[in-house]
Amino acid sequence: MQYLLLIYDEPGAYDSLSAKDRQELYAEYDRLSSDLVERGALVGANPLESVSAARTVRLRSGERLVTDGPFAETKETLGGYYLIDVESMDEALDWAARIPSARFGPVEVRPVRPE
Repeated sequence: MQYLLLIYDEPGAYDSLSAKDRQELYAEYDRLSSDLVERGALVGANPLESVSAARTVRLRSGERLVTDGPFAETKETLGGYYLIDVESMDEALDWAARIPSARFGPVEVRPVRPE
């Protein structure tokens, strides 16, 4: 079954990290991604641009309304994701716990609805 691991963090959360700490964090992400590939579980993964680059679209009375950024006022924003294919929610939770950003913000694990 596929699971989407949604990675949230506070904007600028990594700015306070030293260059060495940031490099170590990225190395952890590389190891995690490699492990997922090795297990045949990785479907896709990408970091996202800042929320300042986001737009939100709504249709109201057939008219397209576009606003800057995300709609919800939240402290944490979606910063990236992993789409994985594993046997169970428990296994997906184990992978989510390995995401380095889980130390800074939540990682939401959501099953992908089968077609």
